[in-house]
Amino acid sequence: MRQRSPVSSDRLYGLVIALASGLSVCAAVLAADTASEASQLSALERQLDALDREADEAENRSVRGSARYHFDYSRLHADIARIRVGIRDYLTPLRAQPRDPASLDGQYRQEHAEKTP
Repeated sequence: MRQRSPVSSDRLYGLVIALASGLSVCAAVLAADTASEASQLSALERQLDALDREADEAENRSVRGSARYHFDYSRLHADIARIRVGIRDYLTPLRAQPRDPASLDGQYRQEHAEKTP
């Protein structure tokens, strides 16, 4: 069995940026070809699942040291879940509803709280 190397916060941040870039490219492709829209969105859901798993691995391997800042995995997971819900709602709408205008947080760096005795 091949052992996977730990996922760094920088790599995870790169994956988030790549996913966001992919989403914008896919949006342009989807506008041109609506016949494959559902399959493209399903592929995006699978990519979100993979990103979520990578984030879990990185979080499990992260060491909360004395660094001032650390990656905020809970915000990342919440944003991934929000994107996933939006795709699923589009693919399987229950009825016509107003769009939820809330935006993604996008701020994944948290200042480390000082421990007080």
